[in-house]
Amino acid sequence: MIVKIGVAQLNPIVGDVEGNVARIEQVVPELVSQGAQLVVLPELYLVGYPPKDLLERHWFLDRVQQGLEEVLALSRRSPQAGILFGAPLRVASDAIGACIYNGKGLSNAAVLVQDGQIVAVRRKGLLPTYDVFDEARYFDPETEFSVVEFGGERLGIHICEDAWADSELWNGSSPYDCDPVAALAAQGATVLINISASPFHVGKERTRFALISRHARRYGVPFLYVNQVGANDELIFDGRSVCVDAHGDPVAVLAPFREELRVIDVHGPATATPYEAQEEIASVHDALILGVRDYMHKCGFSQAVLGLSGGIDSALTGYLAAKALGPENVLGVSMPSQYSSPGSKDDARALAENLGIGYRVIPIDGVFGAYLAELAPHLAGTEPDTTEENIQARIRGNLLMAISNKFGHLLLSTGNKSELAVGYCTLYGDMSGGLAVISDVPKMMVYALARYANRLGGGPGSVIPENSITKPPSAELRPDQTDQDTLPPYEILDQILHLYVEEARSVQQIAAEGFDEETVRWVARAVDRKEYKRKQAAPGLRVTTKAFGGGRRMPIAARFGV
Repeated sequence: MIVKIGVAQLNPIVGDVEGNVARIEQVVPELVSQGAQLVVLPELYLVGYPPKDLLERHWFLDRVQQGLEEVLALSRRSPQAGILFGAPLRVASDAIGACIYNGKGLSNAAVLVQDGQIVAVRRKGLLPTYDVFDEARYFDPETEFSVVEFGGERLGIHICEDAWADSELWNGSSPYDCDPVAALAAQGATVLINISASPFHVGKERTRFALISRHARRYGVPFLYVNQVGANDELIFDGRSVCVDAHGDPVAVLAPFREELRVIDVHGPATATPYEAQEEIASVHDALILGVRDYMHKCGFSQAVLGLSGGIDSALTGYLAAKALGPENVLGVSMPSQYSSPGSKDDARALAENLGIGYRVIPIDGVFGAYLAELAPHLAGTEPDTTEENIQARIRGNLLMAISNKFGHLLLSTGNKSELAVGYCTLYGDMSGGLAVISDVPKMMVYALARYANRLGGGPGSVIPENSITKPPSAELRPDQTDQDTLPPYEILDQILHLYVEEARSVQQIAAEGFDEETVRWVARAVDRKEYKRKQAAPGLRVTTKAFGGGRRMPIAARFGV
């Protein structure tokens, strides 16, 4: 009987088969030396998740096959232990048996190897196509599920979404016509094992643990869940792998947002302390730091630059960058104009000093004056409006991009989700950049994160200047400007946006919740009309249930009204 399973909660790089295999070669001997009889790695670990259209490149699938051969060679060096990992496999060439197949010819597979041999392959049956997922584009689904006899156990091996057919999760009506976990349990599985690449969003950890615990209690067998950790493009993976006993109580819970190796006795007793999810604001904080760090490093950048306005959005972005990269690798640039208040300039400087990041001041009055002078003959007879305001934002974007180009820094844009939703941002200005760090963070959550950062600071003063948190938010592009001159109060705006964007409610449904219908209609129209802006935004890190990006695909040239 298998008692000890080595969990390898790892952070793969998408496409880097050689590097990911090299990491397996490091961790397997370490876990085996600690007594692991089976080492388990996440879904599609060999290629990282999500590999997207790399899966349509034949040369890439050939590389995957080479990686598989290298793992088989590794298993010969530790013949006493099995290795279970995720990989994309051509259906007709997985060494289990050739078949004639007219589908896509590729499966999202869990591969179990031991002593140089493939012991078993189990393919994913439920291929999600909602939100950020597009697996039916690449893979064929499995339709038959069977346990694997291994080490005196009957392993119920399944992959990520295969565990999410539980009708309780879908308010009593599952979107799937089969339940792989139920099928495996019916065949007498003694341990259920789910290898996963489950992207993070706020609140998901509680839902996921409840699901795993419910499966274990329902079928009376231990359940081991092994998740990927790290960030790949917009998606962040929290890890938080877990093993529960047959009563659904935690035997082991791994750390969030970092790699961890752990040898677990899957038939062992539950821990003395009950399961407790990470505080939600803490999880968003840690997710964003990991997202910035991995995006930078996996894209080959080591240093970042951002504009510091003295406001809360740029302050939070600067804080997250300093935490992710180290303050010595972050440059903040203040670009004051004639409309910048003395307090804002002081707050930008204070933030840089508190964080220990680099700091420069480049006034834009001269450049702005030159722009206006050149444009004066062409704008004659018109009144100043957002045109002149946006010129300032675009000057700042150009200056930051010049620094980015010259020194190889990645430019971080600082706009929040509330602004991006209603288009309160400037194309080729404050939207310039290579990563939109807080583009999925609503304004009220920005405030909460800033307060959380100050709570973590531990010192007598605030890391993020208190004035940046308490003063009325403003773009400072005209005299005495505040965001609420144009937008509803953020307390109201964020609630409406949540209902319209994340819950897909209609204007009438939102108004029925007690919101002013004209305000709701204005917000909905602003969201729909600014889709063209968001299509040109930098990639953003996803932390809510519905981010602007790959998980929300709305038309631009359309007329559907609200």
